[in-house]
Amino acid sequence: MSQAGAQAQSRIGSLPETEEARGAPEAPRSSPAEAGRVTPMMAQYLAIKEAHPGSLLFYRMGDFYELFFEDAEIASRALGIVLTKRGRHLGEEIPMCGVPVERADDYLQRLIAQGHRVAVCEQTEDPAEAKKRGSKSVVRRDVIRLVTPGTLMEERLLDPGEANLFVAVARRRLSDTAWTYGLGAIDISTGRFLVESAGQPDLPSALARLAPREIVLPDAIHDDPDLRALWTESSAAISVLPRDGLDPASAERRLKEHFGVATLDAFGAFDRAEIAAAGCALAYVARTQLAQRPVLEPPRRRASDRTLAIDPATRANLELTRTLQGQRDGSLLASIDLTVSPGGARLLAERLAGPLTDLALIRRRHDAVDHLRAESNLRDALRTALARTPDMARALSRLAVDRGGPRDLAALRDGLFAARAMADLLGQAGDLPEEIGAAAAALTELDTALAEALAAALADDLPLLKRDGGFIREGYDPDLDEARALQQDSRQVIAALQARYAAETGCRALRVKHNNLIGYFVEVPQAAGEEFVKPPLRDTFVHRQTMAGAMRFSTTELSGLEAKIASAADRSVKIELTHFESFVAQLVGHHEIITRACDALSVIDVTAALAELAADREWVRPVMEDGLAFSIKGGRHPVVEAALKARGTAFIANDCDLSGEEAGRILLVTGPNMGGKSTYLRQNALIAVLAQMGSFVPARIARIGVVDRLFSRVGAADDLARGRSTFMVEMVETAAILNQAGPRSLVILDEIGRGTATFDGLSIAWAAIEHLHERNRGRALFATHFHELTALAERLPRLSNATLRVAEWHGDVVFLHEVVPGAADRSYGLQVARLAGLPPAVVERARVILSELERTERERPARNLVEDLPLFAAAARPAPEAPAPDRLQEALADLDPDALTPREALEALYRLKAIGSE
Repeated sequence: MSQAGAQAQSRIGSLPETEEARGAPEAPRSSPAEAGRVTPMMAQYLAIKEAHPGSLLFYRMGDFYELFFEDAEIASRALGIVLTKRGRHLGEEIPMCGVPVERADDYLQRLIAQGHRVAVCEQTEDPAEAKKRGSKSVVRRDVIRLVTPGTLMEERLLDPGEANLFVAVARRRLSDTAWTYGLGAIDISTGRFLVESAGQPDLPSALARLAPREIVLPDAIHDDPDLRALWTESSAAISVLPRDGLDPASAERRLKEHFGVATLDAFGAFDRAEIAAAGCALAYVARTQLAQRPVLEPPRRRASDRTLAIDPATRANLELTRTLQGQRDGSLLASIDLTVSPGGARLLAERLAGPLTDLALIRRRHDAVDHLRAESNLRDALRTALARTPDMARALSRLAVDRGGPRDLAALRDGLFAARAMADLLGQAGDLPEEIGAAAAALTELDTALAEALAAALADDLPLLKRDGGFIREGYDPDLDEARALQQDSRQVIAALQARYAAETGCRALRVKHNNLIGYFVEVPQAAGEEFVKPPLRDTFVHRQTMAGAMRFSTTELSGLEAKIASAADRSVKIELTHFESFVAQLVGHHEIITRACDALSVIDVTAALAELAADREWVRPVMEDGLAFSIKGGRHPVVEAALKARGTAFIANDCDLSGEEAGRILLVTGPNMGGKSTYLRQNALIAVLAQMGSFVPARIARIGVVDRLFSRVGAADDLARGRSTFMVEMVETAAILNQAGPRSLVILDEIGRGTATFDGLSIAWAAIEHLHERNRGRALFATHFHELTALAERLPRLSNATLRVAEWHGDVVFLHEVVPGAADRSYGLQVARLAGLPPAVVERARVILSELERTERERPARNLVEDLPLFAAAARPAPEAPAPDRLQEALADLDPDALTPREALEALYRLKAIGSE
């Protein structure tokens, strides 16, 4: 036993040795001689606990999962359940708490949500078998699974519309300073298995896109100081594995063995980092699922150069799948999600998180949406059928690892029928675009024979758990019907047998009775019994007892019936479980076809949902190109427009043109606070995201050259945990944009430089615009309150000005939310302050100060600096003046240490000291 285990054992005393359910009487106090004794049950508990450090151990005892010692104290606080004490060691009681097995999922969900991991330990033998080894024998137990945030499968623990990924990370050295990282992502609840690679700068973006619940990585990567912040700041749970067995060679061997192939070539071309990551992911599946073998798809490689790169800050600023407060409501995903199936909802979120850069694939998705938008009858029929389709992918995954139940079988039955009906519907629809045609072909692979067998076998009203029985339909299996009849109607069966015996023997007083001593027996009066011991009746009736006034007999038929009645309940459940396992084996054997069908249904659902969105909200198909076009006519913010529509208010549409030939244009947007600058910036970024995920867009006309990287710096926030002020966060995000954006990028910058002193901020914003124009050369929207910057449009050929219109009415400001060419001359900050409720005296004092500042500005306008400074002065700095001669350096240069005698060296040292002190 390890040192940790020995220390734990030193605290462990005697618990009750009984294997009874929770509530057994407390064990007596141990004597001094017995104080150090560990009961067999606790020895078992300690061994299992030691094998799973870092996890709360759910130790099965009867109808409860029990937790002991520190686990009990942690669980008691986390779950708000009573902490009891039972058994003693060295005079101290042992902390203990427990949760009912039937409610374990609810408690697991709460523990996992708080970041805990749980090892579920079940009884692996019948208590009756343990008793055969002796009254003190302990029921064998073992951990059957480790429950972690990224490996949940239970329906009640998962959001049906969200993937539940864990991501394994591996890496390979490219040079002394550069690494490539492999990512292996598995959603064990559906079997999805993705592999990709990323350089270190792109690693945060890749992880943010995948949004895993858990990240699994070797200790070397976890301990890398350059990556420490990435793991400590992640919202995902971090699981660290020892590096043994995670090298590419071991990983490749593990992949081949799991999928039963001789080579990985059929799955795609993987680099060594990707193979190592995929093998690490499989190793974690084996570690958490133990003896079970989940159904996994072969790994599919996602090419990073075919996905729009969106860094974590941009993803958060644009609120693609979550708002800045972490809520789904209010995000772009919540606004556009019209899917009607869980698989469709998960695929929509995946597409939104990772828009495409492959022009052909984008157009293929647009073709499919366009087709269903035009074919409203077909779209409605598909959505109606999809709404009735259960989540087959997750049901199949649960069944494969023995965590499913009869309702999961029913989900597969109903899903298979629905998929086949949908295939027939699409088959009658004529010519289909490629995206929908491929999905229809996958659905036609399904054979409904298995669904029909399930329909014939499953009852109408199904229990949640298979062990409850009653899920096989009456009449499906004669043996099962007989067992149930014996179980449910034993009195009628005995009465019928009694009537038959009475008729056959002519003894109307014959009775069939039962007692605990001899079981079932035939009882007749003494006088009639004399005939039963004579031929021919004695060949059927075997004498058992003679009583005062009566005789008792048994028969072979009655003995067999008694055995059947006694075991009827167990027998009926065993028959049903046999059918259950048979169906599961058949379904798992067809998992590849079923998985393809699930993927096809999700594609159809997403396509139909986006078509419904386009038709309902009057969105248009964007014209996608390979150049640097970005022309939006009548663009609208999808989330804000939906919110305004719900209140009966119209959204003001605006145009945006950033198109260029060799480089993109920059639009400098000025205007008042609350005028809509941030909304305008965001809506154009969201239109690009929607277009490249395959959706129509909220605009009148849209022409977009494919964007390869999207950057957004919008809003203000600090990062106190890392010691960063609001301005520091702003500068870090701006630096990332200016260092990484390229000609095909789309950049959204809002209020750069506003977090510091006026002239500091103005100079930073000024320089950033020049850098965007000359170095990055991409398409950009730059909103600012520094009106002095508008003069740059006269010097920068690809920079133009736009402003948000306002109107004043009787001293009040009216925001028109309309973007027009030109520059704003005021920010209307005082009007906004008054609307916010600042005291009138403060507003009036601010007005006086503003007038004085404006007078000073008119005397020496800061914008005249544009004419005073040479364009891009930073790029053409004058050469620094030559420094004055340094006597100390010259004296050192004249010395030849190898030619000096000791005395000369000492004298030289004194001379140098004298020169340095001058």
